[in-house]
Amino acid sequence: MALNAHDVSKLRRIIALAEKLIEKAPTAKRRSAMKNGHRVANGKRVRRSGRELVQFRKMLKAERKKGVSVAELARKHGVSTAYVYSLP
Repeated sequence: MALNAHDVSKLRRIIALAEKLIEKAPTAKRRSAMKNGHRVANGKRVRRSGRELVQFRKMLKAERKKGVSVAELARKHGVSTAYVYSLP
């Protein structure tokens, strides 16, 4: 696709505007946790397996029986509220 001089100048203007906007914008801050709690503080997912998962579930059930709210448990441990509700 051949571009004429007018099109090239428009593209350069767009690029210059984009560069100015990038320079003005503050550096993007990573969110420490997603709203629904699926990520931990460092932004990585936590995958529990084996004994650790069994202990985690037992701990969640015990805290739930003590009367701790589901929303608080989900926020504290980085899981969804649906996960906490789905525990038998």
